[in-house]
Amino acid sequence: MSIERPGQFPYTRGIHPTMYQGRLWTMRQYAGFGDAADTNRRFKYLLEKGQTGLSCAFDLPTQMGYDSDHAMALGEVGKVGVAISSVEDMGTLLDGLPLGDVSTSMTINATAGTLLAFYTAVARARGVPSTALRGTIQNDVLKEYIARGTYIYPPRASMRLITDIFAWCGEHTPQWNTISISGYHIREAGSTAAQEVAFTLADGIAYVEAASAAGLAVDTFAPRLSFFFNAHNDFLEEVAKYRAARRMWAQIMRDRFGSKDPKSQTLRFHTQTAGSTLTAQQVDNNVVRVTLQALAAVMGGTQSLHTNGRDEALALPSEASARLALRTQQVIALESGVSQHPDPFGGSYVVEELTDRLQHEATRLIGEIDSFGGMVAAIERGFPQREIQDSAWRAQRDVEDKRAIVVGVNQYVEEEAKVEGLLRVDRALERAQVERLRRFRDARDQGAVTDALDALQQAAAGEENTMPRVLAAVEAKATLGEVADRLRAVFGVYQQSVVV
Repeated sequence: MSIERPGQFPYTRGIHPTMYQGRLWTMRQYAGFGDAADTNRRFKYLLEKGQTGLSCAFDLPTQMGYDSDHAMALGEVGKVGVAISSVEDMGTLLDGLPLGDVSTSMTINATAGTLLAFYTAVARARGVPSTALRGTIQNDVLKEYIARGTYIYPPRASMRLITDIFAWCGEHTPQWNTISISGYHIREAGSTAAQEVAFTLADGIAYVEAASAAGLAVDTFAPRLSFFFNAHNDFLEEVAKYRAARRMWAQIMRDRFGSKDPKSQTLRFHTQTAGSTLTAQQVDNNVVRVTLQALAAVMGGTQSLHTNGRDEALALPSEASARLALRTQQVIALESGVSQHPDPFGGSYVVEELTDRLQHEATRLIGEIDSFGGMVAAIERGFPQREIQDSAWRAQRDVEDKRAIVVGVNQYVEEEAKVEGLLRVDRALERAQVERLRRFRDARDQGAVTDALDALQQAAAGEENTMPRVLAAVEAKATLGEVADRLRAVFGVYQQSVVV
């Protein structure tokens, strides 16, 4: 049974002695749709309603390294996030926002370096030094091969780009979290809680090993590592999951990597409630699910939280749904009283036993991954993909056979009424975005762009850190797709084999 106090190694009970008594978690509602102006308006709306940190979703073309006018982008511009193809788009996205004061999280992976370069370039143009910028890029490509699919380059090339970002940020954006190692999408793909912890921490191990192999001392970059977990339905198991993950990471960093800085050993994490648990049937039930999941995240000691909207099984959340989701966090924070008690379940026989059990199972899975030679090799062999597929299949069978009840889906089913007020993205937006991008290209110095992209490609082909060249390219007005194409020319495009 855990006997340490909150704020003490191995941080099972929380990374701060007083936890939320001194400072509440960051309320970071996820937003992003349409063009940059649309999302900028949503950001300002959420800040006005009491959100304390920005969190940006990008559309699939942006995630996959295609400009909005590329043939592969047709019909997808602005659909599941905001379209950002240029530094001009980023400037519009951030218009009127206090970049030196607000913390911004960007859910971007294969093109993370380019989006960070856009952000940095906009800040510098406004007189905000890069050293003042605070935020996070997800930058976790390994989970893309495992569970999500928005990768571009082969795994080992992607690891090179990630460690380039680590090194560059350590010098130029020291307050920026260089990676958010994500179990969220692993859980959304169908993993168990233990698999979510194991595969997320194994990804973290791979990133630390890659950075160390690139010559970075562990305590120079590890304090800026952060994590991203799911908040699922099994309330007590979720609380235990966060506790187990904290304890395991502290031990891994101290015993496996020899870190001396306590900040390298403290697992800081963002949480999002589980999109995969939301139902299109009886959407108001989703408010209850989200509330329970958010409460589990808070009781488990999260540093940052997003709560999903009631209508997200049908569409991007409307303003009203986003406001209600934010109010859910505010009620938990200010009315429930739970924020006054660090690790309130510490000492509970049930939660302590669940914490130990999850740690045991996750440790076993990490041992299997180590036997392959680490997570990159395990991904290449299809191990985590098969494990998640099997778990997802079992979970779906349980729902179909009613061993697991989903209220409104396989029990207490009712005739559905039409849900009003859903957010729809206008197709005219894509045409306007494409036209803006073409005007942007026509107005730039093409020779300067070509020179900057040539220098980037040369750096990628050698051993030079690519980030300064990416930043120089976007400041010369190269587009996201042009940067990605030069990196594709060097690294190629990854084709994942079918996992059976």
